[in-house]
Amino acid sequence: MGEGNNKRGIGNLDSPELPYDYGKREYGTVPLDHENRAPFQWVSEVAYKNVHRIVVRGYDTTELMEEGYGVPDVLFVTYQSRIPLEEESRLLDYVMIMALEDGLSAPAAISRIVAQSKTFLTQAAGASILAFGHAYGAYVAFGTRLNTYLQKSKDEGKSLTEVAELLVKENLEDESLGVSGLMLKDPAAKRMIAKAETLGVAGEYIALTKEIVRAAQRLSAEPVDLDMLGATGATMMDLGFSPEATWGIMACTRAIAAGAHFIEEVERAPHSRTGQALTPREDYDGPEDREVPDLEERARNARAAQTQTVDEWKKAFEERKRIYGSGYSIIEEIEDPSEKTGIKKVGR
Repeated sequence: MGEGNNKRGIGNLDSPELPYDYGKREYGTVPLDHENRAPFQWVSEVAYKNVHRIVVRGYDTTELMEEGYGVPDVLFVTYQSRIPLEEESRLLDYVMIMALEDGLSAPAAISRIVAQSKTFLTQAAGASILAFGHAYGAYVAFGTRLNTYLQKSKDEGKSLTEVAELLVKENLEDESLGVSGLMLKDPAAKRMIAKAETLGVAGEYIALTKEIVRAAQRLSAEPVDLDMLGATGATMMDLGFSPEATWGIMACTRAIAAGAHFIEEVERAPHSRTGQALTPREDYDGPEDREVPDLEERARNARAAQTQTVDEWKKAFEERKRIYGSGYSIIEEIEDPSEKTGIKKVGR
């Protein structure tokens, strides 16, 4: 069949410049090479399962449950391959309960919006978690920064106070600093740190975070204090969880709350079919209704996007900034997320 195609001269497949004779290429798959390469298979040190048991890091999960261990204990087993101290388990339980529900926050609202389209709960919970960003749930960015500056403290012999001041000077405006004006009247973040100290679990991450708070309060022009990102991130890292593990545990915890919001939404409100939702004029603040000009009048109404002078460009740019939804009012650059997360390649 290949030889016949080659004689017909399909495209450039009979070109003498090709490094091979296309018409004589073999058909079918390459035979498995059992001598030099073993067949591919997934290998994991996290867990395995057979018909009798599920084993995580060497522990039979049924035996763990029958013995009385709970979800926080098994999270330590899963992520850190160890049975935690009772105080550590109690603190993780505290953190997870604090993170479970956040009211009608943006991720909860997104879960409800998705629920209106008659989708599955898992899709709504997934959409909710995808709403996490560097301003909300930035545990990886926060934790990676703490690790960087703690290492700087050890390598350069600087005190926690010194590296905290340097950290704040370089990151004061970052949403993932862990210090902000969000919780000036809410004691929840400070209570979490106090709980860690009471249980004897507080370590170098909480110590550095407390220094960061003091440095930020000295350097910020606005009142700031510890927020839940800072308290949760530092506490989880003192419990031995990596920034990535912290994000995973907190995301799954929030997914539980998103599921509750999904269920309430579908129980309290009907589904919204395509095109059913109406948007009243009162919710619109754009240009007044305008008549569509005839094509003959196009030249009198049309305006070119290009400008000829710097002054014209500046004027046009300022006008576009007032058109919300155009992107011109977004003044900051979009940063490479790998620089915040510590992952060296975007999309990894």
